[in-house]
Parts: sequence; C-alpha cells; structure tokens
Amino acid sequence: MSIQTTIEAAASTLPPSLARIATVVRESPSVVVDMTINELANRCSTSVASVVRFCRAIGFSGYAPLRMALATELGKEAAQFSARGMVGPEISDGDSLREAVSKLAALELLAIEETVEALDFDVLEAAITDIDRADRILLYGIGASQFVAEDLAQKLLRVGRNAHVLRDPHEAVAATVLNTGPTVAIGFSHSGTTNETVRFLRTARQSGAATIAVTSAKSSPLARAADHALFTEVRESSFRAGAMVSRIAQLTVVDCLFVGIGKRRFAETMDALQRTREATRALRD
Repeated sequence: MSIQTTIEAAASTLPPSLARIATVVRESPSVVVDMTINELANRCSTSVASVVRFCRAIGFSGYAPLRMALATELGKEAAQFSARGMVGPEISDGDSLREAVSKLAALELLAIEETVEALDFDVLEAAITDIDRADRILLYGIGASQFVAEDLAQKLLRVGRNAHVLRDPHEAVAATVLNTGPTVAIGFSHSGTTNETVRFLRTARQSGAATIAVTSAKSSPLARAADHALFTEVRESSFRAGAMVSRIAQLTVVDCLFVGIGKRRFAETMDALQRTREATRALRD
C-alpha cells in the first residue's frame, strides 16, 4: 500500500493535531520532501513532536524515513503519470475533460490494485464462510456505501441467498435483534466512523450475529465492531464528496466476497445465474 493511501485511510481516526498534518500532506504530499520538520510543523500549526507522532502513526520511525520513502513514491508516480501524458493524479481546474477522466481512471485502477494486493485472504475466507452459513444476510451503509450494499444484495439474491438492504437506521438496528436463525450483518463505511453503521454492527454483534466491516480505516470503530474487517485501499481525489474512488474499492471487495461465496457451491450458483438470466431475458428484449 502506498504512503499516501495509508495517510488517507488513517486520517479520520487521528487526533486533531495529527489530523491537521494528514490534511496538509494529503493535499500536497511534496511538502514533506520540500520542507524540514520544523517548517512542516509551522505549516500545520502544530509541534515537531506532533509531526514525529504522525510519522509513527502511519508506520515510520520518524520524519527522515517518511521523507525518503515519500520522495521515492512521488518520483515513481511522476514517471507513471508522465508516461500517460498527465502531471500528477490530482484533478485541477486547468485539466481538460480528457485529462480529468484519465486521472480519475488512474486513481480507480490504483484503488482496485492496492485493495486486492492488501486483502487478508484468511479474513476474506472467514467472512465468506459466515455468509455461506447464514440464513439471513443484513446489509447497511449510508450515502454511497448504501449503493455498494445494494450491489451485494442484488448479487446474493440472484443466487438464492436471503439478503436484505436496510435503508433506515431504526430498521437496521431493529432487524439485528430478531433471532430468526444464523445471521450475518455487513456494514459499509469508507471512514469507518459513520455512527449509524457502527451502531448497526455493534447491535448485531451483541445479538449473536456474525459481523463484517468493509472500510478503509483499520483503527476505526466499525472495524473494531466487526468479527471480520475487510479493508479498502483508497486515495480519493479532491472531488471526494462524490465518494468515487472509495465506492470502486468497496465494489471490488463486494465482488471478491461474491466470487468466494459462489465458489462454495459452484454448480448451484451457475444454475441460479443461468435461470435468473433466462427469466429476465424477455424484460431486456
């Protein structure tokens, strides 16, 4: 996973003084290369000690190792983007439509590659086992994460699994406490701090359901509320309000789950997909 993606994932869980540093570095990673530790501390209105703590929070022993590693990473990325005729991954006002779309595509491809490379396949396998054994699969997310939950539900329903997307926080929490057989609850949140989604998983876990989190934040409340946490590796553009790249990474995890579930009962899955495809053929004509 890249340093910039690590900072993106950690940003929402850092204390305020460290979060200010993360914001500055996310917006302009070259400041680490160009500035001394004192200069960066002044730029972020914080202390040198806070900069050192920030470095340790993202896996480095200090500022010098971070500086060297980030310089190497930025150099490699500059060469990659230059080969595509682009200057950096960040979308700017001066970009043409073609350039902006190319940068977005590059970030989405990076998210898919880094997410798959970083997947813990033991955790993925355990999550698939719980979903396969469940009589009831509850899925919940807010905003763009709801669309991801709906995508997994649609896939599972097509192969005969009892999947429900819960769209209201009261409905979500209420559904988790009903004892209707083996249940798995899956919560989606890029930041891992969405209150409603965290409460959904916590209540499900307290009620005896197996719980799965799909998030980018390893130290987040959502990850801690899950029996199995599956992490996306995402570097959003400045257009992050649309949750574009994070959604693509979450959908990658959804597809990994579905493939794993399908392989558990391969013949049954293929038959279900064929029959549902045939049943809807007339609607597509």
